[in-house]
Amino acid sequence: MYPAYYKPARAACYKSCNHAVRMARSSSLFHQRHQFYYSSASSCFASKRYSRVLFKRRTMLPRYPYGPVANSSENTMNGYNRKAPQKRRYEMPKYAVPPKKKTCKERIPQPKNTVAMLNELRNGLIYKLESQTGPVHAPLFTISVEVDGQKYMGQGRSKKVARIEAAATALRSFIQFKDGAVLSPLKPSGNLDFTSDEHLENDVSKSAITVDGQKKVPDKGPVMLLYELFNDVNFECINIDSAQNNCRFKMTVTINEKKFDGTGPSKKLAKNAAAKAALASLCNISYSPMVVPQKNVPLPIDDKSSSMELPQIHADAIGRLVLEKFMEVIKGQEAYSRRKVLAGIVMTENMNFFEAKVISVSTGTKCVSGEHMSVNGAVLNDSHAEIVSRRCLLKFLYAQLDLQCNQATAYQSIFVRNTDGQYPYKLKSGVHFHLYINTAPCGDARIFSPHENDTGVDKHPNRKARGQLRTKIESGEGTIPVKSSDGIQTWDGVLQGQRLLTMSCSDKIARWNIVGIQGSLLSSIIEPVYLHSIVLGSLLHPEHMYRAVCGRIEKSIQGLPPPYHLNKPRLALVTSAEPRNQAKAPNFGINWTIGDVELEVVNSLTGRTIGGQVSRITKQAFFDKYGFLMKNLPGILNRSVTTDYGQTKANVKDYQTAKLELFSAFKREDLGSWLKKPIEQDEFVLTE
Repeated sequence: MYPAYYKPARAACYKSCNHAVRMARSSSLFHQRHQFYYSSASSCFASKRYSRVLFKRRTMLPRYPYGPVANSSENTMNGYNRKAPQKRRYEMPKYAVPPKKKTCKERIPQPKNTVAMLNELRNGLIYKLESQTGPVHAPLFTISVEVDGQKYMGQGRSKKVARIEAAATALRSFIQFKDGAVLSPLKPSGNLDFTSDEHLENDVSKSAITVDGQKKVPDKGPVMLLYELFNDVNFECINIDSAQNNCRFKMTVTINEKKFDGTGPSKKLAKNAAAKAALASLCNISYSPMVVPQKNVPLPIDDKSSSMELPQIHADAIGRLVLEKFMEVIKGQEAYSRRKVLAGIVMTENMNFFEAKVISVSTGTKCVSGEHMSVNGAVLNDSHAEIVSRRCLLKFLYAQLDLQCNQATAYQSIFVRNTDGQYPYKLKSGVHFHLYINTAPCGDARIFSPHENDTGVDKHPNRKARGQLRTKIESGEGTIPVKSSDGIQTWDGVLQGQRLLTMSCSDKIARWNIVGIQGSLLSSIIEPVYLHSIVLGSLLHPEHMYRAVCGRIEKSIQGLPPPYHLNKPRLALVTSAEPRNQAKAPNFGINWTIGDVELEVVNSLTGRTIGGQVSRITKQAFFDKYGFLMKNLPGILNRSVTTDYGQTKANVKDYQTAKLELFSAFKREDLGSWLKKPIEQDEFVLTE
């Protein structure tokens, strides 16, 4: 009746009894099992109450509609299999067709409607119901939407259809739909010259604007957005440059027979750069870091980020012009093409970039060694690329003033006579200078982590690393805070072994934004000249860059003699950003100025050319040019230059007043003291 291993003795426990209940196979044996459970429970626990509990479990016993097993063995109980019952299987007919399994069909992506496309390009739009006409059973709705100051209308049998039609009308004014048809605006605003720079400048304010007045970066990637907006998009890898152990890919995208280039360390990045250039030119959509991302907090510089942003198409044009000129002048001397920092200055008239001129191109990352200092102003103390480019610009300004010495060539000069000011000459109206650097200038503008998002309110606004004046290290790279230096530098101390320190490029650019880029000597002849924009090839952090070049002293600067003022240049990053160059910096740098027959190669450690000659952009060369202008330039009152170089600079009162006020502003902000070179360097006179 029971399995061999089961013994209904007094030692049987409730667990084994319950197990026997679960092993039941037929309701016909229920009474016999109940008698066994009752006696077992009574003998184990001797409890009448517990017996009643077991008796009540009678209603909970399972019923199994399975018949007995034919062959019984040790593993069976009363001819029934001990294994757990299995689910019944439905036996199909012999010729039945098996049911098909459900498969997840791929969903075909539906195209976006015009409202969604318009909202991606112009955020914060408001659709207004203008009118409702027609009978009640067949109304006709008219809805309007305002985009970039122009109202577009749409009609439909429902408000939804009317809204879609209004968005489609707005989209027809500036994009091409997927069908490939080029659609023109419905209401052209006058006869516009689409090739003029004025039109390009006006379009800058028509990019994506939010309610807060901040421009926003599109949520989608540039390649995806380009494919959504245009039908005829073709990418092609046309060139691969593996020079300097830095593999560079060049991608070209063709849209409506217009080509846009992009470069990068990989084909993907080069493709993104080409797409960004196309979107900036065709749709005025910018991915610049100067544009506030949608998911981030606006920059804590009020509304300066929007006003300080240079249009992306202008930034790309500046970077392209400098790079092309560098490749042009380096031909034949490829041995000196190695560089880590490349800089150049571009001049435009009335912001016409089709006729822009590259004024200077330079490379370099190091400063002169202390043992090669010159008392005659015959060496270059600072060979950093951006500093050398500015010195090349000074050479160009001297050449332009030379044209004023002859009436036959005076009209070719960028300077005109200043009849209503204290300075004899001034720049022509509309002439602008743009500085390009392939990376952030050394110093305060480069003290940040490029892979950490620290945009927003600074949690430590009083930290000492913010805005500090910094100095370059002799014959090396990098900067250190000026407070940790040794203070005043002396000639004999440097010759004895003390390191010669030079102010960082970020600090010098901040100085140019106060006193100008023309230098102290030319400040006695022309009005201050300021940079219109600064374009970087990489490592542009809007907050840190703005603080470095002008923001750290804007609240403390005061008492500047007119026309000196705090200049705030426009900032931008090129779409084809340069990758980080891990190669060792060379000990030489090149410089070229418009009008030069060939480039000049300078040994950065000695401050002279590789042939040991005096460079054409030294203090000595400029002092000689200044002496010539004072003798021959029309409109100069005091033509005698009887003092040395240092004293001649000190005689330019307004320039020195503005410079001292700049130094005081740094001290008031507790940013350190400006470190000067030994005064013996400026104690030389004009050569006969």
